[in-house]
Amino acid sequence: MVKMAAKLTFGNTIADWQERINVARMREERAARARKIMRQHGIPALLAATSENIRYLTGLRGVGGGHGKYALFFAEDDPVMFEQAGWFRQMPDQAPWIRHWRIARSWLGAVAGAEASREEAAVFAEGVFQELKERGLTREKLGVIGVDGFGKAALEQMGLHCVESRPLILEARQIKTADEINCEKMVAAIVETAWYKVWQTLRPGMRDRDLTRVVADTVFDAGADDLPSSGFLSGPGTFERGFDQVGRIIQTGDLVYGALCGSIRFLGYGACTYRTFITGRQPNQRERDWYKKLLDRVDSVIEALKPGTSTADAAKHFAPASTWGFDNEAEVLTVEIGHGIGLGGGHDYPVINRQWSLKHPQVIEPGMVIAVESMEGEHRVGGVRLENMVVVTETGPEIIDHFPREEILVAPA
Repeated sequence: MVKMAAKLTFGNTIADWQERINVARMREERAARARKIMRQHGIPALLAATSENIRYLTGLRGVGGGHGKYALFFAEDDPVMFEQAGWFRQMPDQAPWIRHWRIARSWLGAVAGAEASREEAAVFAEGVFQELKERGLTREKLGVIGVDGFGKAALEQMGLHCVESRPLILEARQIKTADEINCEKMVAAIVETAWYKVWQTLRPGMRDRDLTRVVADTVFDAGADDLPSSGFLSGPGTFERGFDQVGRIIQTGDLVYGALCGSIRFLGYGACTYRTFITGRQPNQRERDWYKKLLDRVDSVIEALKPGTSTADAAKHFAPASTWGFDNEAEVLTVEIGHGIGLGGGHDYPVINRQWSLKHPQVIEPGMVIAVESMEGEHRVGGVRLENMVVVTETGPEIIDHFPREEILVAPA
């Protein structure tokens, strides 16, 4: 039987009278883990140009991509932050834990044109080279994350040995600190407020996109970072997954499921949950059977997430694609899956599915936070979905999202 995790004892505001999420400690422990993994892989310097990885390494938020900002992070030295225009002069007193600031050089995703982009990328590479030279690292491996073709070519023209290092940062991120786990528990609690509001609000005559607004207002009031997006599907569109927020009018007896996922965040840490509702009537026997299969499957995957087991042990509990008449496991890649969650709301290590895990297993370790999702139903008839957020502890897996999951939830008529 699946186990529920202990709930948080504190809120999402600051207090001097209670131990809560310690953000300074979280920054330091994330950086320490990244340095440990870098040393293990012989990567003394890491150049990150994606927002979630900049935040993991430095604690700084902001829009990454297009080389608007990037961080040069060292295994044995303080990081150098190349900050974007408009932010560069504003940041030193806002983030005093970062000692070294430089202006970022950007070609804005090549909108400057090919010639100007190559020219700007050369200046970008020269700045990175000089920082490495000062530390005697120009002949060492340079890990790169999110650096585009112009940037990589310019770095290599400087004689630098670039190594794609997204797997390295994912390895670092896969084990969460106590504060990171509490961030995930907090965002799960925030999402729970939205699920209850959906349950109370959902009724025939609404449009699916109306629920998106309900969710956005509710989670923002509850303390989410920003106004997020969410997706709802209804009626014959609920199996398996496709366009959401299409403006369809929800009708009496429709199944409705929602995805409250990556864009709902607390301190950058994303949620990933699904729940299924039905409007104006009780589920029929076929729908109950679908949901029982779904719940049993999700529970079996979760129960397999014990320290020392592997993603292969868990993946065997997912249904093969042939269950629904599909030809290939690729057809259920993102709908029958378990995946790590964390900063940025995307996929972290590990990944659990029948497509990869049986052949390329990953070890399950304490401190992983994993979302497990599955589906059941019939094409253009209807379907049900469930996803839970799970933390792996020393004694086994625990579900951290506490909103009801045992049955299809009946919304008022």
